Amino acid sequence: MYQHIVFDIDGTLINNEEAILHSLQDVLCETMGKEFPFEQLRFALGITGEDTLKRLGIGNIPVVMVRWVELLQGYGHMVSVHEGIEELLKTLAGQGYQLGLASSRTRELMENDFDNFKISNFFKIKVCSDDTQEHKPMAGPLLKYMEWAKAKKEEILYIGDSVHDSMCARNAGVDFALAVWGSHTKEIPAAYYLSSPAELLPVLEK
Repeated sequence: MYQHIVFDIDGTLINNEEAILHSLQDVLCETMGKEFPFEQLRFALGITGEDTLKRLGIGNIPVVMVRWVELLQGYGHMVSVHEGIEELLKTLAGQGYQLGLASSRTRELMENDFDNFKISNFFKIKVCSDDTQEHKPMAGPLLKYMEWAKAKKEEILYIGDSVHDSMCARNAGVDFALAVWGSHTKEIPAAYYLSSPAELLPVLEK
């Protein structure tokens, strides 16, 4: 029986795909003098910013990351909480589940961005990329959550929208539910496929 419901953030709790891709496009244009179409950048969704820049062959990653975060703030008007998420979190908290986060975000980005949304207050444990040596798709984020929460893997359900989330859960031995509302596909391996946040509740009642 699940006692801990752990969420990814980007694409799962909040809709910020356009903001991430626009700001990445901007920082690459500044850094490389080249404009990348969105389709060439979608691989960045669900992995750390550092891993994204590494794969793109960017040098001086810490400096470029700072600039990317600056540019991302300019697209805040494009970011919103997915419909039905706040209601789901209220229900889960009321039913006694412990809610957590396992994200590829840095702690700084978590505090400067996500923590401004009131849904942030539902989460007691927040695992960021700074907290682990291993990042998604490796098991590190969920193993760290288990360590901090003193939870067993069979007590956890992880919810995310990307193949990196799915692989992280599999590598940690944790059940995975795909947030289809954020992934727009059912081609990612999962124990459960949720078309809307509300569809999680019947899964937990079984």
